[in-house]
Amino acid sequence: MSQEIIHVYLMPGMAASPLIFENIKLPSHQFKLHYLEWLLPEKNEALSDYAHRMTKKIKHDNSVLLGVSFGGVLVQEMSKFVTLRKLIIVSTVKSKEELPKRMHIAKSTKAYKLLPTGLASRVDLLAKYAYGDKIKKRINLYKMYLSVSDRTYLDWAIDKMLHWDGAECTPSVIHIHGDNDSVFPIKNITNCITIKKGTHAMIIYKYKWFNENLPRIILDN
Repeated sequence: MSQEIIHVYLMPGMAASPLIFENIKLPSHQFKLHYLEWLLPEKNEALSDYAHRMTKKIKHDNSVLLGVSFGGVLVQEMSKFVTLRKLIIVSTVKSKEELPKRMHIAKSTKAYKLLPTGLASRVDLLAKYAYGDKIKKRINLYKMYLSVSDRTYLDWAIDKMLHWDGAECTPSVIHIHGDNDSVFPIKNITNCITIKKGTHAMIIYKYKWFNENLPRIILDN
């Protein structure tokens, strides 16, 4: 008797491409990976409405949904509309209480509206004039993993991230977080699986940990 295949849907972070999951490999006789991509938001679209649209991409019942960073926020909203086997979030937050102080300040002062999101569509130009190996390396990585450079999307995504209060998820949501995450510092995070030396981009750099541990996390009751 053949074993039931578990379908795992992966949602990347803000504006990111599914390429961030390129090194995630799970046993093919047990799991089938599906890569979700960002849609452009409709005018003044609420995050819950956007999440409902995204669930149309989930074609299997009782699947696993994993989201990274803002994608982790999105999958928590998506979980309201679908029945899941497991909900896994990585390098993200479960509520506004887990946001760092600087994000609360950006929200209250509306300073985030001054961010030059239009530059995202000009990454090649930035790379051309970048100075220093560290900066060039970071921009090249940004070019590699950037999927959406649309300014409307970026403005929408930043606004929704800062104004998200938290989803009413099941207590069984599994939160995986790095202890060296500079975007969402671990000091603000509760009830998570902590990865030592894990950064905000650990889904890329700590892929071996995920390959070794995700099967057990998914299969555990």
